[in-house]
Amino acid sequence: MRRQTLAWSFYDWANSAFATVVIAGFFPVFFAEFWAKDLPAAQSTQWLGYTSSAASLILVLSAPALGALADQIGAKKRFLLGFTLVGVLATAALHWLAAGHWQAALLLYLAGLLGFFGGNIFNDALITDVAAPGDYERASSLAYALGYLGGGLLFGCNVATVLSPATFGFADQGAAVQAAFLATALWWAVFTLPLALLVPESPGLGRRALGPAVRGAFRELASLFRRIRHLPNTFLFLLAYWFYIDGVDTIVFMAVKYGLDLGFPSSSLMTALLITQFVGFPAALVFGRLGTRFGPKPAILGAIGVYALVVLAATQMTRVEHFYALAVAIGLVQGGIQALSRALFASLIPAGQTAELFGFYNMVGKFAAVLGPFLVGTTAVLVGDPRLSLLPILLLFLLGGLLLWRVDVAGGRRDADAAAVAGATDAA
Repeated sequence: MRRQTLAWSFYDWANSAFATVVIAGFFPVFFAEFWAKDLPAAQSTQWLGYTSSAASLILVLSAPALGALADQIGAKKRFLLGFTLVGVLATAALHWLAAGHWQAALLLYLAGLLGFFGGNIFNDALITDVAAPGDYERASSLAYALGYLGGGLLFGCNVATVLSPATFGFADQGAAVQAAFLATALWWAVFTLPLALLVPESPGLGRRALGPAVRGAFRELASLFRRIRHLPNTFLFLLAYWFYIDGVDTIVFMAVKYGLDLGFPSSSLMTALLITQFVGFPAALVFGRLGTRFGPKPAILGAIGVYALVVLAATQMTRVEHFYALAVAIGLVQGGIQALSRALFASLIPAGQTAELFGFYNMVGKFAAVLGPFLVGTTAVLVGDPRLSLLPILLLFLLGGLLLWRVDVAGGRRDADAAAVAGATDAA
């Protein structure tokens, strides 16, 4: 494997620490118990939810435009590094933030989310610069596998320090958590260096003067929906992705809350999160091989089937051991479905428009993340049973699987190649 591909893959190792340690692990709990300890629990949850929604909304509104501009001037890597710097600085600043400053904590968390999600847009788009079309599945799966391993390793170390702070020289658990934020920022920054130093970037459309580039970006953005409509299989894939990735993200966001509602101890839920991370590492590599051998579409459909079974099994869960078993099952497919979706989409879009279209791809993912939690929350209120509240997720997976089944991958790739040729001719 080329060193550029490996360097690109290590960005997932770098930024997955933020996803695991900050988003899924420590920030929600530490926000409620330290920065917002004087707020009522319902109000702190409300503000935390508003902040996450605000980050998603900002990315939904800006991602396609930023992607179009990056394509115009060949600046995917520079945009990625800029967002990364924002995320690293915001995460590091959490280390020094004193108790009670919940508004500042939310602003820093918002900046960290924007840095994380924004960086992912341009990291996804760089896959076409570091791998040949036939290697997209393997490269994407390697990146996700490294992300699970890296995020899991750092999270495991941080959990150890929080559970036994005195052993590691910390005054209490709060100091250990604050140190975890600083460690995450340093991890993110250091392991981004291989990408910064070794990953090349195509020149884009060559419009490097800022004024023409901005005008060109808005023209490209205005025609985006029309061009996607002329790529029917790409459009159909995005529609399928919208449904099934909503199911995936809803499970990620709601799993810990679901376990708490069933009365499982928080330490067991942290253990389950670690299980998912470390199972996800080899499983993502295996999915890369399956995608290369059989194609990404059959492998994604298989993962959707596993998720549907997980949802059904979760409605019958009564013991924490069942939660561990489902954590293993999710770990087996979570990295694979994300990696192969990225690889499949990369093969269905025209060359020279990758940042713009991956901006749209990420916009679809962020917009989708609104529907699943809303359905779960509404169902929980209506039926009064947390187990039954998961059933709407099953519908998301079924719809996504049926739509994906109809995607003609070979035809979509031919359409993308034809669109790339037409775009190059127009630019000339």
